[in-house]
Amino acid sequence: MHDVRGMPQNAALRGHLAMLAFSALVAGSFSLGSMIANDIAPAALNAARFVLAAALVGSVAMATHGLRLQQFRAPWRFALLGGLFAGYFVLMFYGLKTAAPVSAAAVFTLMPVLSGIAGWFLLRQITTPRMALALAIGGVGALWVIFQADWDAFRAFQFGQGEAIYFWGCVAHAIYTPLVRKLNRGEPPVVFTFGMLVAGAVILLVFGWSDIRATQWLQLPLIVWIGLGYLVVFASSATFVLLQFATLHLPSAKVMAYTYLTPSWVILWEIALGRPAPAGMILIGIALTVIALLLLLKDDTKPTAAKA
Repeated sequence: MHDVRGMPQNAALRGHLAMLAFSALVAGSFSLGSMIANDIAPAALNAARFVLAAALVGSVAMATHGLRLQQFRAPWRFALLGGLFAGYFVLMFYGLKTAAPVSAAAVFTLMPVLSGIAGWFLLRQITTPRMALALAIGGVGALWVIFQADWDAFRAFQFGQGEAIYFWGCVAHAIYTPLVRKLNRGEPPVVFTFGMLVAGAVILLVFGWSDIRATQWLQLPLIVWIGLGYLVVFASSATFVLLQFATLHLPSAKVMAYTYLTPSWVILWEIALGRPAPAGMILIGIALTVIALLLLLKDDTKPTAAKA
């Protein structure tokens, strides 16, 4: 006999594994994206990213589940989600034009809390005491990593125009997460992602048309095409599907809690790209983020009392 409680527990575990992969792939976009940020306009880069990602995900959806017109009923859902996610990426790149990387990374760690607030308003998801503790521990750990265990660096944090722009991008991302669960009508994650990507691509093509036309595509450095390829395949197509899957099985605050791992993954990416390893004290912050995630996992798998 199947354990009726095992299915949601297994689904939740798969959701956590999806977000673990998500955080690692997103971290790579920070390291590679910083290498191409000054070579192409944000709107043009992200328009190309969404168009190519939509083509890739659409091919996968066609080969696995098939694409049928009834899967895209109420197209306003995809327009809303695509607009929010496209807005996040564009605002991130515009914010990074003036925001210091450390300051922008500090803003990034606000997303789990923002997503928890959005989850309550949109889905009435309640943050349990254990989840709140995990979010707090994860936030401290992420900030410890971001500021490299340097209290003076933390005190030097300044919230300027670039940080403000990026903050609103993070708000868009936080709203997007619970909306996926609210607006999904049973479509497979890859099909739902395809609809969102197509809508986001159309929005970006309209918004960034002047930048797209002004870009000398055939004269872009090779590193831009390498970075764009990673963004399309791994940091867009794969992560969008992983995020869609996770949001259908985990509360919004837990999904976004994995953003706390991003600074730690970035360190590993930087080491892989030949940059120096961090000081030993930073490992304390990495350990705190791991503890936070273990608390979240324990919260999912703890047994529930049997009903009389």
